[in-house]
Amino acid sequence: MRTLVVGAGGREHVLCHRLAESGHEVLAAPGNPGIEEIARLLPGTLDVSGLGDLVARASAEAVDLIVVGPEAPLVDGLVDRARSAGLLAFGPEAAAARIEGSKAYAKEVMERGSVPTARAVCAKDLDGGLAALREVGERCVVKADGLAAGKGVVVAQEPGLAERAIRDCFSGRFGAAGSTVLVEEYLEGEELSLLVVCDGNSFHPLPAAQDHKPIGEGDTGPNTGGMGAYSPVPSVDPNLEERVLDEIVEPTLWSLRKDGIEYSGILYCGLMLTPDGPKVLEFNCRFGDPEAQAVLPRLTGDFGELLASAARGDLDPSVVGVSPDAALTVVAAADGYPESPRRGDLVEGLDEAGEVEGAVVFHAGTRRTEEGIVTDGGRVLAVTGVGADLQAARDVAYSAVDLIDWPGKYVRRDIGYRALPAG
Repeated sequence: MRTLVVGAGGREHVLCHRLAESGHEVLAAPGNPGIEEIARLLPGTLDVSGLGDLVARASAEAVDLIVVGPEAPLVDGLVDRARSAGLLAFGPEAAAARIEGSKAYAKEVMERGSVPTARAVCAKDLDGGLAALREVGERCVVKADGLAAGKGVVVAQEPGLAERAIRDCFSGRFGAAGSTVLVEEYLEGEELSLLVVCDGNSFHPLPAAQDHKPIGEGDTGPNTGGMGAYSPVPSVDPNLEERVLDEIVEPTLWSLRKDGIEYSGILYCGLMLTPDGPKVLEFNCRFGDPEAQAVLPRLTGDFGELLASAARGDLDPSVVGVSPDAALTVVAAADGYPESPRRGDLVEGLDEAGEVEGAVVFHAGTRRTEEGIVTDGGRVLAVTGVGADLQAARDVAYSAVDLIDWPGKYVRRDIGYRALPAG
């Protein structure tokens, strides 16, 4: 099967890696230097103006399956365009992708389906935002409604931070994404990510993962796109997974059907395991990053056929299995991340890291130059270790990431600490 992976980050690298492992021919647009080693790159841009050209290239290449990685082209309707052109595409259409494209809409969907989630107040202007803050309280979560490149969420646990976040949104910092703001109650507990493959009628969960979003060790400091992840999660048993599917996934899909939406693609459930049970923090319309780098390496079988069957509307979970091995991913970030990452630093040690048994280096924010690979984004690399258990996987991941270097490289040293408190 000839597959085209759309995107240029670490999530797309692991998608290409897993598809290639399944024996499929892989193309990528636009890809990155790591993806280039296992896929043929196509030119293209992922902004809305370039989506028509991307579909035309996919048609010319006789692609059997398009797999869309990032949220923006999904929200902008890439899957709609592909299907209109007669191409098979894995991912939700634009109407369904609103579950990530608008946090206010996601709350409406959850309210209609009685899905457990944080109480939230929606505001359309600064005065409304400050009133919402008085209602919810200073210890809260402030969210820009739209897509803000992973920077539109502030977990406020200190005085003044929530108000600054609200003022930032309405100052135009996030453009149209910040024209509506949600102020949510702060939920206590342990976070959990569950990726669910959907085909419009049925669904199947992939192994659970736990992400580390804050920049600092011990989950402190500002939120990022994710500093590491691991799978399996010891606190997740079959009963908890079934509860999430019954109380969250099923009613969410039912609620979407009330809007005429048959959800197809990945439904990312970002959850908080509270004393009252699992509650939704957020929904995403695509594979999580870096959760995908920890989950997909644990899958056995034909990953491409799993996605193709979902895209056709006849999901077949039997084509993949789950390895008993564990996987742990460590993100290596650029100096200055998340606010103002430095670019252009030469990355050394990639070949040596790739030779560590059980390790895979996924490129996220890199660029190829005459001098070599240089940093070109906030999260530069995601290094995954696979081992017989989480401790072994952790050892592999850190052994590999420590062989890589560039000026100002930042790595959290405690990924997996909830599962390995002594690690």
